[in-house]
Amino acid sequence: MHSSSETTQVANLYQSMTNSVLVMGIVNITPDSFYDGGKYFSHQEAIAQLEKLIAEGADIIDLGAASSKPGAENIGADAELERLIPVLEYLVNKHKNIPASIDTYHSKVARETVKRGASFINDISGGSLDPEMFKTIGDLKVPYVLMHIQGTPKTMQIEPHYTNVVDEVFEYFSTRIKELMHAGSEQIILDPGFGFGKTLEHNFALLKNLERFKSLGFPIMAGISRKSMINKVLKTKPENALTGTITLNTIALLNGANILRVHDVKEAKQVVALVQKVKSS
Repeated sequence: MHSSSETTQVANLYQSMTNSVLVMGIVNITPDSFYDGGKYFSHQEAIAQLEKLIAEGADIIDLGAASSKPGAENIGADAELERLIPVLEYLVNKHKNIPASIDTYHSKVARETVKRGASFINDISGGSLDPEMFKTIGDLKVPYVLMHIQGTPKTMQIEPHYTNVVDEVFEYFSTRIKELMHAGSEQIILDPGFGFGKTLEHNFALLKNLERFKSLGFPIMAGISRKSMINKVLKTKPENALTGTITLNTIALLNGANILRVHDVKEAKQVVALVQKVKSS
């Protein structure tokens, strides 16, 4: 569990999101994630990767132990914890100044990992896949990434449909924010969920209109890194999508993003530095 100084550190980090940009580095402890599945599946490989991302300047490390790519199955909370805990414990013991985010939609995983020092919960389901998640987050008092998804990872890309995707995601956030705050949560981060139950056109409409979500009063996270919205346009594959990622991350920052969730931290930090220079000039 967090000490009072660690709780203050995370609260200060959350507050800083409103006037600065943070880079969240992704470590997938999975055999099947869409880009790097299997690369960091062993605990030793995952630890080596998080060390690399921290050396490149990651402000937050996001640990995920279950793939959420289209068609992915739910492996269950216990399997996630078995993969997560050794890497999390290494991170919180070795790098006390780097907050750990846990990518999960299981309230049990949220509880157990925060107990062991995790600082953020990043829930791709926005609380829709575990009815206990919002109450759990309210009890834990940790920052929570509220993401929009249509369907589940297994079904989300089967003909996603919206009348107006920007309006509908905005309304979703408005409703879920009220529910979260009623449960006692105040440190909320909004993620429109690029690629999660969206077509190519939906994704680009959300990116173009990202600034609209700023009116809700919470930081915005953009998770675009190496996704199909890049690859479909450029006719490339995730392993060749770094240039596209840099380009869309730049647009996300210009349109109001506060956090970039990325596989490539060094390049993201360069994007942040250049965009901030433009904005301050």
